[in-house]
This record gives sequence, C-alpha cells and structure tokens, in this order.
Amino acid sequence: MEKIGIAVLCSGGGTNFQAIVNAQEAGLIPHGEIKLAVCDHAGAYALTRAERMGVETAVFDREAIPDRAERERKILACLKEHGIGLVVFAGFMTILSPVFVSAYAGRIINIHPALLPSFGGRGFYGLHVHEAVLKAGVKVTGATVHYVTEECDAGPIIAQKAVEVREGDTPEILQKRVMREAEWVILPEAVEKVCKELSEKTGKEGE
Repeated sequence: MEKIGIAVLCSGGGTNFQAIVNAQEAGLIPHGEIKLAVCDHAGAYALTRAERMGVETAVFDREAIPDRAERERKILACLKEHGIGLVVFAGFMTILSPVFVSAYAGRIINIHPALLPSFGGRGFYGLHVHEAVLKAGVKVTGATVHYVTEECDAGPIIAQKAVEVREGDTPEILQKRVMREAEWVILPEAVEKVCKELSEKTGKEGE
C-alpha cells in the first residue's frame, strides 16, 4: 500500500503539527506519511518542531514574498515536487485563493477552533474565535476539521468535538482547553480518515 504524502502548513507554534506527528509515530496514521512542513513565517516555532522530528521544511515568508499569488505558486510547486497528496492547514494564517484550492480540490483540510458554522469565516482565527465565544455566552464550544473550499471555513465537515466553556474562562484558558481536548484529538483522526479514503480511491483508479 502506497501511503498518501502529507504536507502540514503552519504559521505559528505548530502544536497541531506536533499532534499529527505524534499520531503517526504511534501508528495511528497507517495510510499517510508526513513529508513536509510548510510555513509562511520564517520565525515559526513549527519549523523547530519539524526539524527536531526529522520532517523536511519549506519556508515561504510573507514578508520576503509579499505577493500572495507568487507565494502560492511557489508553495504549489513545492507540494508537487514532494509528491504531496493531502494538504493539512494546522494554524495556517493565510487564506488561499481559488486557484490554490482548485489545485488540491478535495485534498485540503483545515482545523478550526470552534463548532462550525458558528464562529467561523473571515476574522475568526486564533484568540479572536475564543473571545467571540466568551462574548456570546455560549456554554459549549469545540473544534472542527473540514475540507477547504473557496469560501472561508465553509467546506464539508469531517469531524467535530465539543468542549465545555467554564465560568471564569479567559480566551487563553479556553484556547488551551480546546486544543488539548478537541483539536489534538480530532485532527490526527481526520488526517487518517481522509488518507484512507484517498488511498482507496487511488487504488480503485489504478485497477
């Protein structure tokens, strides 16, 4: 069985990237293999994590390459060069164009720190999501893994997990609980689920 090559795109600390690597090392992603960590910020700690774990890295810094179209072309060329079959957005702060999305249609997934369709769309990222959740006064939040489409945070949902909002929560406390109880759990599971489906599809096409 040929494994699906995975590229994880990050912008910051890379905790979700770490969760995927940990799952792979535990044998929980038998249908996929992490081949590449891509960052759009040269100072991202995710790069340090990747190097420590022996995963190849590529950097397309937003300041060094300010033109988004050029940056996307370079990323796509890099993904093709490494034979990537699945792209995973794990805290990737760049909203990509329809050109990029169509190049990997049905093969890009994203983790979002809320129960979509609530608290999603443009402007809802990082701590902004948890600030909005607390302001709304909801009692339950969580995380969602979904396919990436041209509309921000609106692709088909692959997995969700609910997390309790507690009295006294700050955005920072809630962010950590959502990561620990939901994001780090469902993202590796979703990666394996999609890799398995892609692997089976590739196998049928080759028959």
